[in-house]
Amino acid sequence: MRKALAVPLAAFLAASLLAAADPARSPASAPPGQTAAVEISVNAHAGLGTLHETAYGANAAIYDNHMNDPEVAKLYKRAHIAAVRYPGGSYADLYHWETHTAPGGYVAPNSEFDTFMGTVRKAGAQAIVIANYGTGTPEEAAGWVRYANITKKYGVKYWEIGNELYGNGYYGVAWEADDHPDKSPAAYARNTLEYVRAMKAVDPTIKIGAVLTIPGTWPDGVVAEGDSANWNHTVIPVVAPEIDFFVVHWYPGTSIPDTTGDVVGLLASPPSLAEMLAQLRADITALAGRDVPLALTEVASNIGRNTHAAGLFATDTYLTALENGVFTVDWFDTHNALERVSVIDGETDYQDIGFLSLGQCDADGVCEPPLNTPFPTYHGIEILHTAAEPGDDLVKAGSSQPKVAVHAVRQADGDLAVVMINKDPATAYPVRLRYTGFVPSGRPPVTYTFTRGATKLVRAEQGDPYTRTLPPYSVTTMTVRSAHGPKPAPAPGTPTARGTAGGVTVSWPSAGPRADRYEVYRQNGTDTVLLGTTRGTSLTLRDLEPGASYTVNVLARDRAGRLSRPSAPVTFTAPTPQDSTCAVRYRVTQGWGRGFTAEVTVTNRGAVDLTDWTLAFRFPVAGERVSRGWGGTWTSEGQDVRVAPAEETETIPAGGSVTVGFVGANEGAYPSPTVFRLNGTICSTL
Repeated sequence: MRKALAVPLAAFLAASLLAAADPARSPASAPPGQTAAVEISVNAHAGLGTLHETAYGANAAIYDNHMNDPEVAKLYKRAHIAAVRYPGGSYADLYHWETHTAPGGYVAPNSEFDTFMGTVRKAGAQAIVIANYGTGTPEEAAGWVRYANITKKYGVKYWEIGNELYGNGYYGVAWEADDHPDKSPAAYARNTLEYVRAMKAVDPTIKIGAVLTIPGTWPDGVVAEGDSANWNHTVIPVVAPEIDFFVVHWYPGTSIPDTTGDVVGLLASPPSLAEMLAQLRADITALAGRDVPLALTEVASNIGRNTHAAGLFATDTYLTALENGVFTVDWFDTHNALERVSVIDGETDYQDIGFLSLGQCDADGVCEPPLNTPFPTYHGIEILHTAAEPGDDLVKAGSSQPKVAVHAVRQADGDLAVVMINKDPATAYPVRLRYTGFVPSGRPPVTYTFTRGATKLVRAEQGDPYTRTLPPYSVTTMTVRSAHGPKPAPAPGTPTARGTAGGVTVSWPSAGPRADRYEVYRQNGTDTVLLGTTRGTSLTLRDLEPGASYTVNVLARDRAGRLSRPSAPVTFTAPTPQDSTCAVRYRVTQGWGRGFTAEVTVTNRGAVDLTDWTLAFRFPVAGERVSRGWGGTWTSEGQDVRVAPAEETETIPAGGSVTVGFVGANEGAYPSPTVFRLNGTICSTL
């Protein structure tokens, strides 16, 4: 193997990938009465990962009388639903598969496991099965694996250990059945390992997931009396050596809407999911020592559930999650129930969380559409497959208009699909598209559109790859054909990053003999910045910004100068100087979903006492802020925070420390700051 070249970062900061085709120019100001064009940028060199075989999923519940209707399998197949989760949310911790009973709950006729598997097979999907942790045993779960995969040869690959076990009453609220005398996260972690060992003794090829909380939602961050850490920080280090993936759920919005519903807030929420997932993945990597896959096995809107806005939310949420390390997104539920009829966003909402109607009526005789009629959320999921199928690569895209969300996909055949979501109910937006790392052909793009009131997707083949007008409140997928030429080298394998004395070393599997050299690029918004090049399969990045987060891709360049597709991304935090004269430890001590407390311990590593000091840091996301603090005078401006000492913390003795703290508020994620400056000096972050 040829020796890698260690290349200083500064030598490449000015270099970046240029657009392969960019006929668009800066738009002129819109004439009076016209809407200015939205600029959309797509960078095919900035990879976000490959779409998994189970990417588009749904839930099915044993209390659903119609879960196995023949029409359901057809609708799953039509929407390319590739994974169906069973036996349904919290019912999983009541359900005994051998007797097909759920003591304390309702079990519908014809909802048995074998009948469910028949529906899954007809749909061309696969099952995700939840083993009963709450009222079951490892032996019962192992028996289910044996029946499913040895006796019946169903080949069920994905299994979860229980549902939302953090809701078992341990933190004060109980909705999840749990008969264990010890309901703590520590007990869940220990018992989960017993499940894993028993189930994999039957079939070692299965993949098993454990339950985590998602940052920014209760009870994430809560530390119970007698515990030393919250649920995630307790569970992850114990189960990580033997678990295959982690499971989270997300339900934004209030469960009982008013007459208008905050659909604007709902449609604005997917970017906060990206921040939550980033924080969770950073915690997992720190506690597990590796980037464990994530599954979002329940997601739904709690606002305007049957309105068109929920359909737009579904499209945006699925792609946002899949771009941020999730391998399957499973809507909850296929069918559910009419809960309350109201008018939300100018549309009738039945507060039915299912994406197919049950045809129910309320006491006033107001009825849902006929049985198995798709609600808008179904169409919001259905349109996904027109842009991306398993094996396609998600790539970076951005929009100049917050009301227009955009996602992009480099398809396996080389074409590129752009998914554009117009969240404005009244305005049609013209868009102009720029492409980096992709050359469109001269053929008209293929588009699919889902608009308010529509009961199906509308296909068209017209226009050019650079301009489009998005109807109000719509999802548009546009597949642009590639100007095919000679194939470049294959993409390099998934890279890893490891901190070293000289910086951070990024390593990756070879792209094969056609690769002449490799180039490492940092994602910077929708741009990519060249960090270094080498003929080997690793590169040490130097002169990194201390505490900064880096997401990088590796691309291979062949002898003709053609760049490959990007590798999967790897994200790391650049180390802070270990020989600094100060050190800081930041620790979140408690959380409650929308707020948290944190302690900041400052250590003076110098030879003399330090007085008249000021500590400065920056929150990583805009949703964090300091509400009030102690141990000093706290001031903040936006994400920037400063603390000056109080009388009792005014002096930090040589070799000594002081601790200050604050109560913080958060909207969604609350990741820890990574760089601290004491009187302007960057400290070592412990």
